[in-house]
Amino acid sequence: MQFSQLTNRINGEGAAAWDLHEIATDAAAAGEDVIVLSVGDPDFATPKVITQAAIEALQGGDTHYQSVNGRPEVRQVIAEQFQSAQMTDQGQQLSADNVMLFAGAQNALFAASLCLLDPGDEVLALDPMYVTYEATLCASGATLVAVPMSADNGFRFDANAAQAAITAKTKAILITNPNNPTGVMMSDNEIDAICDLAIQHDLWVMADEVYGQLIFEGEHISIAQRPGMFERTVTLNSLSKTYAMTGWRVGWAIGPVALIEHFSNLGLCMLYGLPGFTQAAAYVALQQSHAQSELIRATFKQRRDIVFDALSNIKAAPILKPSAGMFIMMDVRALSINGLEFANALYNSTGVAVLDAGAFGKASYGWIRISFTVDDALLLEACKRIRSFITQCQQAH
Repeated sequence: MQFSQLTNRINGEGAAAWDLHEIATDAAAAGEDVIVLSVGDPDFATPKVITQAAIEALQGGDTHYQSVNGRPEVRQVIAEQFQSAQMTDQGQQLSADNVMLFAGAQNALFAASLCLLDPGDEVLALDPMYVTYEATLCASGATLVAVPMSADNGFRFDANAAQAAITAKTKAILITNPNNPTGVMMSDNEIDAICDLAIQHDLWVMADEVYGQLIFEGEHISIAQRPGMFERTVTLNSLSKTYAMTGWRVGWAIGPVALIEHFSNLGLCMLYGLPGFTQAAAYVALQQSHAQSELIRATFKQRRDIVFDALSNIKAAPILKPSAGMFIMMDVRALSINGLEFANALYNSTGVAVLDAGAFGKASYGWIRISFTVDDALLLEACKRIRSFITQCQQAH
């Protein structure tokens, strides 16, 4: 029997990035001495007030079909909070009609891919990029064109490289701001450069802003706030990182009403709405849980500083200090070993599991991504083991 061509398009190289992580998590579950720093899943429990809202909704019988787009009150609060945080194009007033709820930002990006891209289209994506982007975008039949952000330039946006990658087939550009895996946050000038390209070449912009509230320094800028951009931008976000709700699968897309209407048609035949009790929890998270969210952000900043201080003076393996997120990047190219080899050898030698950053794109080949999603004591122990392993690598060469 034959499968569809779609099965080839969703089988990108990034699909195999999690093999070591799965080995490590199985070992941890078996009680082995391992430290898992390979995934972006906060170790915090979801704040109790949020969980309680879901429990009460379930006990109250909130188990029936919901609006495909999501409950109006949830979508309205998302619109209002986005409006207050980002002064959208020419003071445009947003409403629930500009928002659709999805089963996470990943699901929202998949919908954007299907509703914005056709077979034969090209979509630019800044490299390095999250590992599922390739399959998600190519599912539509479009071609992903990776635009490298040079490691030697701190993985900053390169407007010239983006301009050179644009062809008559280019339909959209996907940005992650702040970036995963690098933790780089775009500057005013970089955002303006993307706006210029999008307007000049009539491109859609897909903006993944999942880490936009886990900021340590600087100010996050949503590209949709720029003049002329809201009507050509779909902004993706979720509760996963900010409220420690990865398993709840609550995300959304914000965009022009016409696009939301297309999302609704797709949702009708794909998802048919999120469960009511998760939406009840989402409403409480958005309305009542900002103090808990700020505590999560502050904790990650503290952990970022712990890892940076512990690993920043290793000349053979420099690290990049992130401005946001829950990861730190280490350059292992000088050790005459690639990122995947380093990650496997590190785990086999020390029990510390990190992720090969080369899975995120060619620009990060030779780097590893270290998450700081465990407590301070475990982080310090992991850093001690990493330093010791690097010393062994240097002595071996």
